[in-house]
Amino acid sequence: MPNRDRLRGMLVGATSALVMIGLVACGQPEAPMAEVEPEPTVLEPINELPNPYTTEDGWVMLPDAREWGSTAGVDIDPDGEHIWAIDRCGSNSCATSDLDPVLKIDPAGNVVASFGGGLMLFPHGIHVDPAGNVWISDARGPDDEDPSQAGKGHVVIKFSPEGEVLLTLGEGGVAGDGTDARLNTPNDVAVGPDGSVYVGDGHEGQNTDDPNTVARIAKFSADGEFIVSWGRWGSEPGELKTPHALAFDPLGRLVVADRGNNRLQIFDEEGNAVEEFKQFSRPSDVHFGPDGMVYVADSESAFDEVRNPGWTPGIRVGSLEDGSVSYFINGAIEGHDRYPDGSNPEGVAVDATGNVYGAVVSGGGAMVRSSR
Repeated sequence: MPNRDRLRGMLVGATSALVMIGLVACGQPEAPMAEVEPEPTVLEPINELPNPYTTEDGWVMLPDAREWGSTAGVDIDPDGEHIWAIDRCGSNSCATSDLDPVLKIDPAGNVVASFGGGLMLFPHGIHVDPAGNVWISDARGPDDEDPSQAGKGHVVIKFSPEGEVLLTLGEGGVAGDGTDARLNTPNDVAVGPDGSVYVGDGHEGQNTDDPNTVARIAKFSADGEFIVSWGRWGSEPGELKTPHALAFDPLGRLVVADRGNNRLQIFDEEGNAVEEFKQFSRPSDVHFGPDGMVYVADSESAFDEVRNPGWTPGIRVGSLEDGSVSYFINGAIEGHDRYPDGSNPEGVAVDATGNVYGAVVSGGGAMVRSSR
């Protein structure tokens, strides 16, 4: 590409010089040189990278013969060993189930705690804060034709490690318009270094062309008071199309998986967009490992001709310091009936020893683990 651009520049320069000589020879006034429009930068898919990981499924033993449903979220307990996972009640919704959607799992795969049954419709994002509290976003609203769903959805719920409801952000069952404390299909939540709470609000941005679609980051105080929000639907810096996941990088900056725009977007503490990265493909989730490396889950690329064609779903591992991408975990499991070519998880987390966990939505759901 650089050689081609250099050659193009030489040709344009030579052509311009000949035109100028001809005009002068004819006694014509010199004309201003036409500006050459730069070609847009096209990022080639980054698929061919080393994969030093081996992926396994079936290591979690769910109780009472329970099977995984869509498993959209995973995070690490402060002890660095246990994981917390979302299971959509054995299917892709908890609207008609009383099963506990929030599970705590030990390193051997035993479920040691669970809670949240009957409180949520569509558990989507999960965040475990430094005190061990578990935050869950409920990314759908109620079906008006089902009275049992009234008052549920459009909220973020903070649970104690034992499952006690400590705080609710948003108004249950009521969709906000993106201007105040009410939420609208919130995707994810993260607690900042100062204890403030950030919500990626608006799940539908990637599925619409309506500029009025909610697509923002909403900021709350530690005790749940609405402070401010920023962002709107769009593709320019600071705009969003589904802020699908949130995480704070080692520098304390907010990293947003702006899935509909196929980029990670970084904001400072004032809500200013300061940087973006597209080399991590179409991000559904983002997590920083104990080594400071960033792990980005892509569950949608190449799903159709619109969603980032040419890129392979999986987990890309790299650095936001220099933008390098070092590894690609495709999640393939040899001989597996559902994931022989890759499990394309929607959620990702890394424990203290470097094990990478993938929360899988497709193929019935699973919690896969990749280890070196």
